[in-house]
Amino acid sequence: MKGKQREQAVFAGGCFWCMVKPFDTLPGIIKVVSGYTGGHVADPTYEQVKSGATGHMEAVQITYDPDVFPYEKLLELYWRQIDPTDAGGQFIDRGSNYRTAIFYHNARQKALAEQSKRALAASGKFRKPIVTRILPAATFYPAEEEHQQFYRKNPERYAGEIAESGRGVFIRKNWQKK
Repeated sequence: MKGKQREQAVFAGGCFWCMVKPFDTLPGIIKVVSGYTGGHVADPTYEQVKSGATGHMEAVQITYDPDVFPYEKLLELYWRQIDPTDAGGQFIDRGSNYRTAIFYHNARQKALAEQSKRALAASGKFRKPIVTRILPAATFYPAEEEHQQFYRKNPERYAGEIAESGRGVFIRKNWQKK
């Protein structure tokens, strides 16, 4: 019976403001939350994470129905939001808190993430190695309310972030069908 299951996926892709909208309105996506994961500080604040001292990365936690929107499709969409060859951050956002990672919740997610990473590397789409890490899920701390659904609350600032960061240009250059 479709529509009854709920699973979670967690992706770090640089600025979490830019990672919500691509997933947010798709069928089978129940909720997308901006937050922090992967570090050593409990209940971090945005300012703490932004400093780079917590070990956390900005990330999104996606609650979804796998019968409607399978994990494989989430991975496919995730890769198209990031530069998987950049180990130092994403676009103009630099530092460990802006690195990319897929956080798996079970052996199936891990296997699918590793398979999708190998397929991307084998595709020849990028000349540099794919450096996005695949890590076990850690405690996910939701970000402060002003960071949730940022693209809806601040559409002009969100559009400026996408344009100024270089993310939009990168996505168009590398993922638009030619």
